[in-house]
Amino acid sequence: MGIFSIGVIYKHKFEPAMREAQKLVEWLQDKGLNVFSEEMGPSGQQEAPCNNSELMPINDLKWIIVLGGDGTLLGASRKYGRHGIPILGVNLGGLGFLTCIPIDKLYPSLDMILNNSLEIEERLMLETKVTRNNREVYKFQTLNDVVINKGPLARIIELDVLINNEFLTTFRSDGLIISTPTGSTGYNLSAGGPILYPTISNVILTPICPFTLTNRPIILPDTVVISVMMLKESEEKVSLTFDGQVGFDILEGDNILVYRSDSKIKLFKSPDQTYYEILRKKMKWGGATYSKDADK
Repeated sequence: MGIFSIGVIYKHKFEPAMREAQKLVEWLQDKGLNVFSEEMGPSGQQEAPCNNSELMPINDLKWIIVLGGDGTLLGASRKYGRHGIPILGVNLGGLGFLTCIPIDKLYPSLDMILNNSLEIEERLMLETKVTRNNREVYKFQTLNDVVINKGPLARIIELDVLINNEFLTTFRSDGLIISTPTGSTGYNLSAGGPILYPTISNVILTPICPFTLTNRPIILPDTVVISVMMLKESEEKVSLTFDGQVGFDILEGDNILVYRSDSKIKLFKSPDQTYYEILRKKMKWGGATYSKDADK
């Protein structure tokens, strides 16, 4: 095994993650590997490294280990994963749907990676571009979703949506979720959207509390360009939110373009659980509404 560099990212201001990161850095260094670490802030910003290791050189990393929850992994994915660096998500948080490796399986999983026996799967990312007065004012990449959301006291907003420059509909709602398959089990699911297998090539449009019952979610191919424009000025600010972590305020007349990013996230798969098992265990999906033993 040749010497290469590994990144360790751990959850912001979370003592268990700091402790595990220090142990992990020492374990990797004992294997003769170069290790770089950093604390990932709540919006994906870089904090301090642990164990006096240097900050991460993107071009030199073989793979990255994330210690925390799904929010930490989302921040790491936007910052590093979009460069094609495979990520191992280790759950130290709550749900841990994306960070699917429990802490007691961390080192067996690392042994599998070192032996090139742990599978990697690619996940779609979205890119969003906002133009104002024919000038680009914002651009951002996301793994989970892009959400257009009104303020808490504002009336419903009207959003014109075009697909490849063809009119789709006007959503009159509290907002709109544009989700990847990876993000389909997040806000999209809570708003009544469908669950998609995470590696398929689709995008979901899900209105938030639509005024009209016929405004239902729609699944589109990932080859489309989605254009969204707010028709009327809102009484309060309307925001774009990316992966639930980063925000940008939009104005009447702004044109929001959402399309497939050229970047894809590479995630190591769980060595002992399939996606369907994780879906049942973590999300309680498909749970029986009665005891199976009741009919015996």
